[in-house]
Amino acid sequence: MQHTLVAVFDNRTDAQSAMDELLASGFSRQEVRLSEGTTGTTATLGTTGTTTGSTASSDDSSFTGSIKHFFSDLFGSDDDTPVNKYSEAVTRGSHVLTVVTASEPEVERAADLIERFGPVDIDEKASQWSGATSTGQPQYSGAGAQQSALLSAQNAQGTQHGSQQRATGESAAIPIIQEELQVGKREVQRGGVRVFQRMVETPVSDTVSLREEHVHVERRPLDQPASSADLAAFQEKSIELRETAEEAVVQKSPRVVDEVVIGKEVTSREEQISDTVRHTEVDVQQLGGQENDADYRNHFNSNYATAGGRYEDYAPAYGYGSTMASSQYRGRSWDEVEPNLRSDWETRNPGSTWEKMKSAVRHGWERVTS
Repeated sequence: MQHTLVAVFDNRTDAQSAMDELLASGFSRQEVRLSEGTTGTTATLGTTGTTTGSTASSDDSSFTGSIKHFFSDLFGSDDDTPVNKYSEAVTRGSHVLTVVTASEPEVERAADLIERFGPVDIDEKASQWSGATSTGQPQYSGAGAQQSALLSAQNAQGTQHGSQQRATGESAAIPIIQEELQVGKREVQRGGVRVFQRMVETPVSDTVSLREEHVHVERRPLDQPASSADLAAFQEKSIELRETAEEAVVQKSPRVVDEVVIGKEVTSREEQISDTVRHTEVDVQQLGGQENDADYRNHFNSNYATAGGRYEDYAPAYGYGSTMASSQYRGRSWDEVEPNLRSDWETRNPGSTWEKMKSAVRHGWERVTS
């Protein structure tokens, strides 16, 4: 499912800087688009570097039609309200940056990057335009023009995520999602034993006694008369006398002298699995009326204006303080919850220090609790 993020900028430099930051953070040029329109110059709709619109000064109707066609494709044709708002923004010279991603975490990451460059609030701009004449120029001026964040995310089916105005009687259900940890088992190879049998020759020695026979021939001289026995032997004959000897005979007989037994034993063990699970939380922010806004602006002028800041930079802190006091930390004292508020604020707003915004948050808190 595709997800689309839309942000509107009054300043071309801010829009370009936001786009460059997205590209440097790993988003491709196919995912990032910059739609810009300045009265009297060429408006670009589509991928950066590709001019697909028309010259507004020469053909205003064709230009407006191409803008509406672009945003109709982006938001779908079921609801003309966002199409008209963004088309009007481009027509009046604003710059619209769109990011199309395949996952919701990616579009949230893009939103965090874009917020640093001060996108405008399209709903507030639309309210200003409705009360001004359509001259083709933005109906706001000066350094105090509102630059609060607009981050409008939309999936491929046209479902919009963001601020929506609902008619009286309508209701919206926001699911609270929590992950559950499920631990299973699988069998894995952890090693084992391989036994090799080979032949090894080892030198051995032993001692054996061997008998040998040797024939000795001795001739002794005699001088005596021949006896009858001697006369009986006085004839031709041969006598053989053989020698014998013993020699070692080696025989080998195998004997089992040892054995190696191979087997497996099964044991069980318990392992503690530690991980993290995520869940969603819903913060309900009370939207103040003109009275609250005037009070916040008076506090800003007294405490921050001399330092050169803008009210729009501090407005989220006032709203954060009033929201926390009326919802999550209702009934608790400021001193008790300040450490939690500080940690939560710095987590949500990495570029905004607590010491800088503490006074605004506390004023919003006391606006509800006092």
